[in-house]
Amino acid sequence: MKKELSPAALAIIRKMQQNELTESVIYAEIARFAKGEENKATLLRLSAEEKAHYEIWKSYTGIEMKPEKSKVFKYKMIARILGFTFAVKLMENGEEGAQEEYALIASEVEESISIRQQEEEHEKALLGMLDEERLQYVGSMVLGLNDALVELTGSLAGFTFAMQNTRLIALSGLIIGISATFSMASSEFLAARSEGRTDALKSCSYTGIAYLITVILLILPYLIFSTTQFVPALICMLIIVVLIIAGFTYYTSVAQDEPFGSRFAEMALISIGVAVISFFVGIFAKQFLGVDL
Repeated sequence: MKKELSPAALAIIRKMQQNELTESVIYAEIARFAKGEENKATLLRLSAEEKAHYEIWKSYTGIEMKPEKSKVFKYKMIARILGFTFAVKLMENGEEGAQEEYALIASEVEESISIRQQEEEHEKALLGMLDEERLQYVGSMVLGLNDALVELTGSLAGFTFAMQNTRLIALSGLIIGISATFSMASSEFLAARSEGRTDALKSCSYTGIAYLITVILLILPYLIFSTTQFVPALICMLIIVVLIIAGFTYYTSVAQDEPFGSRFAEMALISIGVAVISFFVGIFAKQFLGVDL
C-alpha cells in the first residue's frame, strides 16, 4: 500500500501522469506516418515507455486520464510540416522544468529520481536512433540558404541605393536569384557526383529549393512597397533576413542538438555585414559612374 501523499506532490504527479499519457499518444500517432520501419519501431518503443510511466503515476493517483487532444494535434502538425525528429525533440526540450518537479516529490516518492534518470537516458538514446531523410541534407540546405542570404542580401542592398526604384531592384534581384539558384544546384550536383555519391539529385534539390525560397522571401518587400519606398523595402528585407536565420538556426539547433546563440550570431553578422558594405558600394558606384535611373 502506497503512503498518502501531500496535496503538492499529488498535483505534480497528476501533471506528470497527464504528460506521459499525452506524449505516449503523440509518439504513436507520429509513428503512423513516419518513414522507415526502424523509425516507426523506435517511436512505438517511446510510446510504450511513456504509457508505462503513465501507469506508474496512475498507481499513485488512482485516476484514469485522457490525452490532451490539442497537444496531440499540435505536435502531429509540427511533425508533418517540419519533420518528426524536430517535433519529438521539441516536445522533449519542453520538459526542462520537470527535473525540479521530480526533485520536489523525491522525499515522498523515492522512485521518482530513478524513474527520471531512466527516462532521460533511455529517451535520449532512442531519439538518437531516429534517422530522418531531410536531416541528412541539412548541409545542402545550409549551403543554399547561406549563399542566398549573403549573395542576394548584398546585391539587393547595393541595388537599393543605386537604382532607388523597388520594381527595378526586384527585377534585378529576381534575375540574379533565379540564375544563382540553378548555378548553386548544378554545382552541388556536380560536387556530389564527383564524390561518387548516389544521392546527387536529392542533394542538389535541397540546395536549390532552399536558395529559391530565400530569393522569393527577400525580393517580396520590393514588390509590396511602392516604387519610391526603397528604404522601407530594404529595412523589411533585412528583418526577413534575420527572421530566416533565426528560424532555420532554431530548427537545426533542436533537430541536431546544436547551440543556437553562436550559430545565429555568426550567420546574422555575416549577412547584415555584407548588406551594409554592399549598400555603400551602391552609393559610391552611382556617384562614380554618374548613373541616374
